Amino acid sequence: MKKKIKIILIILLIMLFCICFIPIWAFFIEPNLLIIRKIEIKDPALKGIKVAYLSDLHICQDGKDYALNMVRKVNKQNPDIILLGGDYIVVEIYKNKTMKPDIFILSIMAAVITACASDSASSEWVTIKGNKFIDPQGNELIFRGLCFSDPVKLVSEGQWTERYFAEAADWGANVVRFAVHPTNLNRMGWEETFNAMDQGIEWAKKHGMYVIMDWHSIGNLKDAKYTNPMYDTDLEETLKFWATVAQRYNDEPAVALYEIFNEPTVTGEDTGECTWEEWKGIQEQIIDTIRVYNPNAICLCAGFNWAYDLTPVASAPIDRPNIAYVSHPYPMKRSEPWEEQWEADFGFVADTYPVICTEIGFCLENELGAHIPVISTDVYGKHITEYFESKGISFTVWCFDTSWSPTLIEDWNFTPTTQGRFFKEYLQRKAAGK
Repeated sequence: MKKKIKIILIILLIMLFCICFIPIWAFFIEPNLLIIRKIEIKDPALKGIKVAYLSDLHICQDGKDYALNMVRKVNKQNPDIILLGGDYIVVEIYKNKTMKPDIFILSIMAAVITACASDSASSEWVTIKGNKFIDPQGNELIFRGLCFSDPVKLVSEGQWTERYFAEAADWGANVVRFAVHPTNLNRMGWEETFNAMDQGIEWAKKHGMYVIMDWHSIGNLKDAKYTNPMYDTDLEETLKFWATVAQRYNDEPAVALYEIFNEPTVTGEDTGECTWEEWKGIQEQIIDTIRVYNPNAICLCAGFNWAYDLTPVASAPIDRPNIAYVSHPYPMKRSEPWEEQWEADFGFVADTYPVICTEIGFCLENELGAHIPVISTDVYGKHITEYFESKGISFTVWCFDTSWSPTLIEDWNFTPTTQGRFFKEYLQRKAAGK
């Protein structure tokens, strides 16, 4: 009798284990399990070729994070060829439902991404090695250039022309920054704006310059609170913008840098609240979206205080590869002497990661558009450029425009302002190797 009871208890325990474990495995473990097995094929014809074979992905509804993780892991293997074996989704979940397009796309994008990430493709792109930008020839690259005002503004004023780009190159710029304002993009229309930028990229290439694509908003993306209506956007639109940029220019190495949000701040009037951990997570989400379509573009990440403060990077850096950091150290952010404060606020990051200050500049107190924090003299210009040289920091000067201050030019004959004269001479000297 005791023996029968023991057998029954064992059977009941096995049944209980199956009842509990099988659903846990089926719904929580197996759908999130990605196993990588490496097999060596001893065939002389395949020597030196790495093949990735993906099968039985079983992506569930809302499986975007799993799919992105798969993409990252496949890219890390750096295969030459990728084969897709099927079973992308859990069919039962999608019965009688319309399949979400983004999940299907993500389940097959590994092939496209890995092809883009091959050595032959990436050799054409600017890359990162340690704390330096590296050009396609393997040399250290310091970006020194100019911030263009909004492409839509320039188109409407008749100044989005090859002459404009040629002048920037004549000043000695090796990079130009497109400041794309959300409201202007929507006002002119996405396709028309991107068509104009396509032409601008061709002009930049013709004149030997790289392009920074800049989503030019100021404020708190988490709470969608901004310092001016021209910067109004939200996370959904931001992700759409970067997905569009990454798809459109995934084979265009000239568009080397993606500045994912111009100036984050939570200290402006009615800009809401956001912690660094929250902002870090949002930036990583944007980077992941970009990586689906273009793993080669370098993403530029900014801190708070209108993109000046990078102190949180010391303890909690962005957890993604192929990134650089941004600061906007205008002269009145700190009082003189500047250097020790610059080092503590953002410069220390350049010891570990590439840093590019995508906005610097100054104007005299009596010049057009003088305002906090840009009022200074060429003393600032001398100190900031010498500091950048000592740290290997790249930069672009704001702004190659006649009305957005601090301006570099007085008119559309490109007559330099006070800061224009300083930076034009500096850029030309550096372009000449002096």
